[in-house]
Amino acid sequence: MLAVILTLPAIFCCGFYLWFKIKGLEYVVVHQRWIFVCLFLLPVSVLFDVLISFRNWITFKMTSAPKKHDTRVRDIQKQVREWMTDGCEQPMCTARPGWMTVSPRVAKYKHTHRKIQVNLIDVLEIDTERQTVRVEPLATMGQITATLNPLGWTLPVLPELDDLTVGGLIMGVGIETSSHKHGLFQHTCLSYELVLADGSLVKCSKDEDPDLFYAVPWSYGTLGFLVAAEIKIIPAKKFVKIEYFPVKTTENISKVFKDKVFGENEFVEALVYSDHEAVIMTANQTENAEAEKVNAIGNYWKPWFFKHVESYLKKGRGGVEYIPLRHYYHRHTRSIFWELQDIIPFGNNPIFRYLCGWMVPPKISLLKLTQGETIRRLYEQHHVIQDMLVPLETLDSSLKCFDKELKLYPLWVCPMLLPSIPGMVHPKSDQDEMFVDIGAYGEPKRDGFKARDTVRRLEKYVRSVDGFQMLYADCYMTKEEFRFMFDHSLYDRLRTKLNCCKAFPEVYDKVSKAARL
Repeated sequence: MLAVILTLPAIFCCGFYLWFKIKGLEYVVVHQRWIFVCLFLLPVSVLFDVLISFRNWITFKMTSAPKKHDTRVRDIQKQVREWMTDGCEQPMCTARPGWMTVSPRVAKYKHTHRKIQVNLIDVLEIDTERQTVRVEPLATMGQITATLNPLGWTLPVLPELDDLTVGGLIMGVGIETSSHKHGLFQHTCLSYELVLADGSLVKCSKDEDPDLFYAVPWSYGTLGFLVAAEIKIIPAKKFVKIEYFPVKTTENISKVFKDKVFGENEFVEALVYSDHEAVIMTANQTENAEAEKVNAIGNYWKPWFFKHVESYLKKGRGGVEYIPLRHYYHRHTRSIFWELQDIIPFGNNPIFRYLCGWMVPPKISLLKLTQGETIRRLYEQHHVIQDMLVPLETLDSSLKCFDKELKLYPLWVCPMLLPSIPGMVHPKSDQDEMFVDIGAYGEPKRDGFKARDTVRRLEKYVRSVDGFQMLYADCYMTKEEFRFMFDHSLYDRLRTKLNCCKAFPEVYDKVSKAARL
């Protein structure tokens, strides 16, 4: 019954959008989409969040989900064995609809694969003695912070958006401003539990089946179905002391950023606003705060974070603030970094924030569900959502490349330690190396921008510096280029060993442009 209730907003959303198309009002949805978003998607998103939050709270309080976890895993095993009995005719994938993911694209392969129901969405166990949390793959970052922070704990790497799931961050990739200390999200995981292609349940860690443990990250569900993960936790403090350093010359952006990365800071990021302007931020947890400098930036009436940061450029001087920890973790959530300004152009206006800011942001999944072919096509032609991971030493040339190809600002710049360990993603130098994520989100201003050609040139540049492309967005590489970028040696060996060839497609076949609508 509860599952039916939780799907009502999505069903209502589909019905309303179909009505729009039938009535011939697609023009409004395309050209004045803010009307549809403000009057419909925002209220539905609030309802969706309320229902999900209530369900998560009551489940965790009553501990019903942890008790049922084993039963639910056995059901997944049963579905896989039924697939084997039926002749293994189609590759398998999760039954989770493509529109529910944070990726901007809807997965085309979902239409042709055998769908396996994986209803695993809960925090299972918190062990403060061992400093670990065990969670199911569809538990979200918002859910985990809401559970851990009041208990005085947090994750070492807690990626930004509330709706990002543990499974997506392990099978795909997760990064945050603490990654220069702890690595990617996958590097904070201690063990994984998976249902394999033969229906067996296995657990892997650095000491127990290490080959599988190192092969799982970036594998996109092509080695098995993730059913649980054990992740490190660390003590959480009440505030984050954040310092803002505006920089107004091209030469100093890279210099100041590198100085902060190798300093004694828990968190480091930069927002680059032009080819010669940026604000570099460092932050550290603290229990104490100067009352007059506390900024609860997550409150709905507050300015969007990227606009607040930009004010330090306009003032021409830095500053210090204290932000509540959970507000800091989700500081870009309300504005979906800066994507929301393209959907609701007046969204950062104080009047809108005070009247409607409590409903922001609209659910990314519902935005995808209602965008239709016309909007999807327009986004593909005029919009970019890409994250590229490049060695820190190439930051100067990388920023110039992004400016040359996109002329899109702000850019999100986030450092990360990439350890030399087996798997698809590791430094080609065979030594631990500092990388940086450059995130480009929005409508490029570069004359002659063509999505496919431009992204292909960016991909070529990233390969030339031994970098990596995050695979949640459009990947235009050929299979040969993809295999050059990502080390498939361990992955291929595990695919053969675990008889995955019929059971699951390869990663490329799930993330390439041809595999997505």
